[in-house]
Amino acid sequence: MATLEECRAALGRLAQNLSAANGDVRSAAALDRSLSCRITDLDVTFSGRLAGGTLQDVTSVQGPPPERAQIRLAMRGDDLVALVDGELHFAKAWGSGRVKLEAGLRDLLRLRALL
Repeated sequence: MATLEECRAALGRLAQNLSAANGDVRSAAALDRSLSCRITDLDVTFSGRLAGGTLQDVTSVQGPPPERAQIRLAMRGDDLVALVDGELHFAKAWGSGRVKLEAGLRDLLRLRALL
């Protein structure tokens, strides 16, 4: 099971990857939306903002998110680390229910380049 620190580090790597992205990925990351990532096995939620091509102002709280973010993810810590490290394909994880994603239809269409 991934630790809180490993999950925080994975989100940091994701932010770096987004800021270095080009093309369609950079365009998708340029959304300005609130984001939450609930790590179910640790009962913690990371919240922040997807803006300017990166993740910004990431904080964590115990339990469910205090506010409903515009883009909401939920998964186990190991799956977050595997996704960021490229060991788990998002579509496969989403299709199997290992990763849950909730967002508006427009956001989902733009996010497909990221995922």
